[in-house]
Amino acid sequence: MTTQASDTAARSTRIGLMQGAGAYLLWGLLPLYFMPLRGVDAGEVVANRVVWSLALLFAIIAVTRRGARLWLALTTPATLRLLAASAAMISVNWLVYIWAVQHHHVLEASLGYFLNPLVNVVLGVAVLREKLTRPQLAAVVLAGAGVLVLASQAAAGLWISLVLALSFGLYGLIRKVAPVESVEGLTTETLILTPVALGYMAWLASHGGLALAGGNTLVTVLLLIAGIVTAIPLLLFAAGARRLPYSVIGLLQYLAPTIQFGLAITLFGEVVTTAHLICFALIWTGLGVFVVGSLRARKV
Repeated sequence: MTTQASDTAARSTRIGLMQGAGAYLLWGLLPLYFMPLRGVDAGEVVANRVVWSLALLFAIIAVTRRGARLWLALTTPATLRLLAASAAMISVNWLVYIWAVQHHHVLEASLGYFLNPLVNVVLGVAVLREKLTRPQLAAVVLAGAGVLVLASQAAAGLWISLVLALSFGLYGLIRKVAPVESVEGLTTETLILTPVALGYMAWLASHGGLALAGGNTLVTVLLLIAGIVTAIPLLLFAAGARRLPYSVIGLLQYLAPTIQFGLAITLFGEVVTTAHLICFALIWTGLGVFVVGSLRARKV
């Protein structure tokens, strides 16, 4: 029985690892999806992500019979207020990220997601009154030094990195305290954003600027599958997170910005300055200290 339980646990971990790695791999490759949409208004891309994600999420809610839990989230004022705030944060994150990819700032976007775990630590201290361990403090100081180096060189795209890191950090913080599960939470957020998304698309259509109806087959197909592109990695992540230790998830999250960094300096030909190299070196060192400290703490 013990052997069977051990085999079951090992199998669950392997599945979780594939799901988690798959989620971050897809997130890392997202610039390849957004780059062909560089001629499309970033707001319209976000609007399509919202509208088509809602259609897919409603299908998932129906198949899994989670309607009652969704209704509870929608009719609980405190939960609804939190999810409205998280919806605002994720929409800002999506908009800035898509704009960054379209305008050849993938390097700065990857920097934002490298910073994100350290921003989470700072938010945990500032908002949740968590205490910093020495490795965490060292990691935050190193990351802060990296940002200051980049800022001292008047890096035009630094705002992208900071907005992405802060918006996703605040999104994660709100979702951490919101009493709702992942599917219901994402569906509620999407429902909140849908009227704005549809209104923006209607405004674009009235001014002849709606790319979805612009006659470009590739663009139309890419916009129509925006819901799938958005929801699949989120669902893979949610499934993997239930099977994996938090420390493993913490390691996997660096996969996406690493892929984005590689795409930026190879396929997209973005220029890496000395300030970029110093900044990334300090942040990667900080992340190394952060990860090693977390793993050691887990063994204690």
